Amino acid sequence: MPDEPAATEPDLEPRKGSPSPRLDEREFKERFLSQFKDQVYETLEDELGKVAAAAWDAYAHSRKSPITRKAGPEFADPDYDLGVDWLAARDQIRAAQARFEEKNAPSRVLLINGSSRSEHSCPGELSKSFRMVEIAKEVFAAAGVIVTVLDLSRIASEYGRQIHPCKACFSTSAALCHWPCSCYPNYSLGQIHDWMNDIYPMWVEAHGIMIVSPVNWYQTPSPLKLMIDRLVCADGGNPDPTSTHGKHAKEAKELEMRGWGYPRHLSGRLFSVVVHGDTEGVENVRRSVSNWLTSMDLIPAGASAEVERYIGYWEPYATSHNAFERDKAFQEEVRNAARTLLEGITLRRDGKMVAAGRRLKQPREK
Repeated sequence: MPDEPAATEPDLEPRKGSPSPRLDEREFKERFLSQFKDQVYETLEDELGKVAAAAWDAYAHSRKSPITRKAGPEFADPDYDLGVDWLAARDQIRAAQARFEEKNAPSRVLLINGSSRSEHSCPGELSKSFRMVEIAKEVFAAAGVIVTVLDLSRIASEYGRQIHPCKACFSTSAALCHWPCSCYPNYSLGQIHDWMNDIYPMWVEAHGIMIVSPVNWYQTPSPLKLMIDRLVCADGGNPDPTSTHGKHAKEAKELEMRGWGYPRHLSGRLFSVVVHGDTEGVENVRRSVSNWLTSMDLIPAGASAEVERYIGYWEPYATSHNAFERDKAFQEEVRNAARTLLEGITLRRDGKMVAAGRRLKQPREK
């Protein structure tokens, strides 16, 4: 028999070739100063010029994390300079994990409003999703559960409240996607006020997650999708940025190829999903959100915890709240979704909820 060809080593060199996004000094300062259009700034032209010059210096030298400290002995490279922002976020996640594991503490639920609509911004009216969150909150509060409400509409209504987009580090290598995300803040690019470092601990400490969302053009609303994308680091993300010396793509690829464990940082939490719409798309959105949560090794609380319904089907948007108020059955389904999640949390924490197959090793992690 002819000899089999020798296996070749994979080419792990990162592919390059897209145009540079770098700005020259004139364009950078023009963009930077464009945020100061209010007339109150007119008397501060000299001061703003100095601030713009300082911002240009930070940008020109790519000072992403200007305040760092040595990683220390718990990391792969103790001498690597880690951003203090990342270290603080990591500490918050560790504290949240300790709360999750505390046996005799009250159960915790994270209740998420996925709608971007709010009376505090242009729509001038709160969302139906928010009203459903309030209904579910009453169920949990009555049972003594600690409830954290994450209202994603604040991205559109609150100053400095942002979720920056995922940069898809995971697609280069799982090891390049750090847990928590180390892409932000990036001070040199002005990518600050990122909400995710507050949101990660909310997910980690929760025994159950309940997401309520409308349908926007057959998809989740953009604030919810931003959060979903940025939670990629919770499923297989690397808890040690020094192992890749920050964002060193080739090092991350080599580390992954040596064998990557894909740690499931949110494994074992239960979930509920409620999706509502007015004309189309509720089935696909509910299914996609549920599939995403299951893929991260969260556990469906039960059939009644996943709801997809239409409100005011093909009726005027102007009367959609009236339609919701009339639909007492749907309101009760929201309560039942919360009750199902609560029951599942109680059973699981008591060791009585069995999810067959959870101990099996997956043949493919990705």
